[in-house]
Formats: sequence, structure tokens, C-alpha cells
Amino acid sequence: MFSGSLVALVTPFANGKVDYAALERLVDWHVEQGTDGLVPVGTTGESPTVDVAEHEKIIATVVKRAAKRIPVIAGAGGNATAEAIELTRFSKAAGADATLQVAPYYNKPTQEGLYRHFAAIAEAVDLPMVLYNIPTRCVVSMAPDTVARLAKLPQVVAIKEATGSMDQTSEILARCDLTVLSGDDSLTLPLMALGAKGVISVAANLVPRDVKRLTDAMLAGNLAAAQAAHRKLFPLCRALFVETNPIPVKTAMKWAGLLESDEKRLPLTDLAPAAAATLERAMKDYGLL
Repeated sequence: MFSGSLVALVTPFANGKVDYAALERLVDWHVEQGTDGLVPVGTTGESPTVDVAEHEKIIATVVKRAAKRIPVIAGAGGNATAEAIELTRFSKAAGADATLQVAPYYNKPTQEGLYRHFAAIAEAVDLPMVLYNIPTRCVVSMAPDTVARLAKLPQVVAIKEATGSMDQTSEILARCDLTVLSGDDSLTLPLMALGAKGVISVAANLVPRDVKRLTDAMLAGNLAAAQAAHRKLFPLCRALFVETNPIPVKTAMKWAGLLESDEKRLPLTDLAPAAAATLERAMKDYGLL
């Protein structure tokens, strides 16, 4: 469940509302494409702009449609511990296989606060938990000491590492046996070379088979094949972050015919013309347009 290519699933919108039919089509498509796991309502799924009722319905819809054909790691994090516990309880009741728990944003907790936040969730709900460390979004970063401390909790099974630091991942792997998943598409190969087991991927929304080709090759120890996959993916991965995620990937999915609409919710806006040109060029070079 916690290895290979897991997709940070986008949330389709239409006319201001969640497009649940489009969401179900994406679930079916990822099953067909061989994606190793679904991660709905994370950053890429625009979790900050869906309300609690929508958040829960998205989780329930993905779990029901997946129907155990593919694992679901539900985004259930928040900057209020009580809300994260509520979403985690719902995720377990809905049948999710695990949850993704982001570091509390905006509050800027101490390392002790981070530990107590995740420990409280683990104590309240017996469901596997993937920590999510992304200081560019959350201001704070979980120190390797804190990660190693949390790894002693039986519910904490993995961490999505999006610090961009090779040293951070090396320290985590040296201090505990927690499974590490890359949180940056362009760093999947080097992180897996250090010992990470896969990626929670934005690019897999667009090219799931190619992302899986990379992770499968690394897990099989075929470095040459993984390097070839990485070199092909790298320019596209960079273009998918030419503006704030998930603006570019939703635009790309619409252009590729995977979404009827690339609608986002404010404060996210449409891709700027210069950024759109960069993305279009990368997609043409890749062969997607």
C-alpha cells in the first residue's frame, strides 16, 4: 500500500461544485492505468477550499468507487487537531485504508506541538497514518528527531517528504524504519536511491503509467530504466510547478482531455499566459499535445 506510484488526486469542480461523476471517472482511469494508490483531498485536491461536508463526501466517493481495487490514503489533515481527528474518524468509517496527515499550517507549532498533534490523532483513531512534511506550505518542518519519535507509534507507517532535502531523508532513514515517500516528482529517483519506496505524485494525474514505470524500475533495482524514465519526466514535472499546484496540472489535464473543466476555487486562479506557454511547450515536447 505504501510503495510505488500513488497519485495526489485532483478534485474536479464544475460550476462551483465538486464534480463527483468526474471524480469517479478519474478513480476508474487510475485503476486501469495501474496506479498503486489514490490520495484524495490533499494539497493537490484543494483541501483548503472544500468545506467539511465536501471533504468527507470526496473521501467517501473515492473509497466507494475504488471498491478495494486500489488502496485509498485519505487526506485528513488540518491545522486544528480536533478537525483532523474528526476527518480521520470519518475516513476510517468510510473504509479508507490510511490517512495522509499534513503538518499543521499557519499555527507554526513547536516540535513538541507537532508530536502531540499527530500522537493525538493516532490515539483517537486506530488507522495507518502517513505524515506529510512540506515546510513551503506549512512554515514549520518536522525535524528528523520528531519523525523518529512519531515512528514509534504503531499507527504512523510512512512519511511524505517534500522538504527538497536529501539530508532530511537520509537522517530519517538512519534514525527509524519508517517508509519514506517522495513528495516532489522531480526528486523521486534520488529519494528512492536513498531508500524511499515511491512517490505521492502530482504528475501521475497526467502520466500515471510513466510515473509508475520510474518507481517500478527503482523498486526492481533497474537504475538505467529508472534514469531513462526520470529524464523523460523531469521537464514535464518542472512545468507542472510553473505556478502554484494544482493550477498547472488541472490545466494540463483539461488540455489532455482528462478533465472537462480545469475549474479551481479562489484564491487559486487560472494559469497566467507566460506560464501557460511554458506548460504547453513541455506538454508538446512530451508528446501529450
